[in-house]
Amino acid sequence: MLYKNVYSKPNYQDVKQIKSDMILYWVLAGLRFFLTLLPQRGYIHPDEYFQSIEVVAGDYFDIDVYKPWEFNTTFPVRSAIFPYMTVGISYSILCRLSSISSYIFGSTLRSPYFLIVLPRLLICSLSFITDYCLYKICCIYGQNHRVRLIVYASSYVTLVYATRTFSNSIELILTSLLLYVVSGCMAYSGKVVRRSDYLSERYRKALSIVERVKYYKLRASLPSHSLNHCFLLAAITVTGIFNRPTFIAFAFPPIFFWLHRGLGSKSVGFIDFHVRIFTFVIYCLPIALTLILVDSFYFGYLTIAEIGSLKISMNNFVVTPLNFMKYNLNNKNLEIHGLHPRLLHFIINVPLLFGILGIIGLITFGKMLYSGSRGHWLELPRIQSITGLMTASFIVPIAMLSIFPHQEPRFIVPVILPIIFLYSSKLSESQATDIIHASCENSQRKSAFQSSSIKLGKLQVVWCLSNVILTLFYGFFHQGGVLPLTSHFANELRAKPHLTHVHLYTSYTYSIPTALLQLRNTRKTYMSSAKHKYQLTKDFYLYEEGSKNVVEVQDSIAYKLQECEERFKTMKLPYRLYYAIPATLLAEFAAYNTRNNSQFLNYRVVKTFYPHVTTEKLPLIFNNEFSFLEIANSVSQNTLHGFFNLVDQFGLALLRIETVSTR
Repeated sequence: MLYKNVYSKPNYQDVKQIKSDMILYWVLAGLRFFLTLLPQRGYIHPDEYFQSIEVVAGDYFDIDVYKPWEFNTTFPVRSAIFPYMTVGISYSILCRLSSISSYIFGSTLRSPYFLIVLPRLLICSLSFITDYCLYKICCIYGQNHRVRLIVYASSYVTLVYATRTFSNSIELILTSLLLYVVSGCMAYSGKVVRRSDYLSERYRKALSIVERVKYYKLRASLPSHSLNHCFLLAAITVTGIFNRPTFIAFAFPPIFFWLHRGLGSKSVGFIDFHVRIFTFVIYCLPIALTLILVDSFYFGYLTIAEIGSLKISMNNFVVTPLNFMKYNLNNKNLEIHGLHPRLLHFIINVPLLFGILGIIGLITFGKMLYSGSRGHWLELPRIQSITGLMTASFIVPIAMLSIFPHQEPRFIVPVILPIIFLYSSKLSESQATDIIHASCENSQRKSAFQSSSIKLGKLQVVWCLSNVILTLFYGFFHQGGVLPLTSHFANELRAKPHLTHVHLYTSYTYSIPTALLQLRNTRKTYMSSAKHKYQLTKDFYLYEEGSKNVVEVQDSIAYKLQECEERFKTMKLPYRLYYAIPATLLAEFAAYNTRNNSQFLNYRVVKTFYPHVTTEKLPLIFNNEFSFLEIANSVSQNTLHGFFNLVDQFGLALLRIETVSTR
């Protein structure tokens, strides 16, 4: 027997295995919080800060911030509700805690650490909604939840992406909720429909009036199921679309399966299908209208005065998801952010995010396509099955998002739940007890004490190693020097003399989140008296040079240095000029700095921030020009010196630049 009897008593080994499994899961859950508090220095993408923290921080702390183009009032493509519901709540708590800390200890908590960690802690806490949804889906369909929870909790997507202030993290949570609600509706409707069909058949075969009345009453007493949780599904769907309009791709499969529950049976027909669609749309309308009104007020399209005077037109409303779609349907706009091959999600991003499970999923789907092409329909999952729902929720969103030529790995993060549900059992050596068959759904719920052997096999070793490596890379190494650099300048700006201007150039690094610097609000005019008013002048200047040639950057720095020197001589304005550059470019910078047998710029390394890896300028160990053998020889000749030279490659160097004839 593949499954034990539901009423059988679990043996000692089963109970021991269950306890050890859950201990491992809770250890991984604790690791998720620990890494959030550490915090992870890895910088995955600027959107983590510029679509959340930069949007909210200016309003809460009265500081200069750089609001991204997505929140431009002339053509907003993102709703402001969600940054304020996540980062905004965190900063409200921070403001209160900071006031208490200032009163008791005389120090504020408004440091870059807390500005980053508090929002991440909230997102990290919300990420456990996905754990709960996965657990409940497994319980509904009698599947082993322990293996799946452990695999999910050990994924670097969970440890890194799901704890960041990405809109994709919220999208993952909403997708999980949608799958959980739809899974429950499908299981419940399946029971009711089967019972209804059984009673209808008995009613048809009844030989007497009494029997017919009996079966008629029994069928009439069955609970309603057709519109179960319709409002909740509408609320999740609309909310997800306003968070990220790409949520349409993730919501389509669950809503499609919810609409088709029971179709083909005797008790459910196309009238029920159309009633469900109509009711779902009706429920969506007031929720969408509410979110439109909130955005319209926030971006200044609608005011209370206009409502009071009844001077309202269609131009007073902003629909951010519609603007988002208009923007992304234009390939010229997408060229700005980078164009990618259409199959990038399937070929690169799925294996990168989900490792061996993603590869297994793609191979399994390929087999399904092959079976369908040969007409072996019985080998495919049924539309009423949980396997069908999860397979569609894995493949369909990726296929829909592949239509757009701009494809980043984080865009498909929400498909992790269906992948884990379908294929995590492949990592266990006892696969026979955990494979999902269509017949499982018609059988009795399996015992909660199914044995789950979690011995380390080859696939498990690959899974563990890949996730450890990617957690370290994206959590700590990738652009890992940018946040420490930002904290360094936040401290320097607080400690520097009042009139000193600070200029910072950067190359081959992601954008610095200016909210963490807590720059003074220079856009606001302050009243010093009834007759006089003044405005704070800007004292920090950031020049992000991207991937410009080092020579071009040096020329730009030289020009700015000359300008600062003239201001110092004429206006007595002191200055400091810095250049942040990956350590891999220091040799190139030094080589170009010697021109005509003289030094072009006078510089010194103030500090190096570790670890830091820029994929555009990888350390020499990854460079094709240097073989591993050459590096090994260099290290062996002078072990200590070679080791430190190698470590220095994984850093972000901060240079203080002055004129050749220093003052």
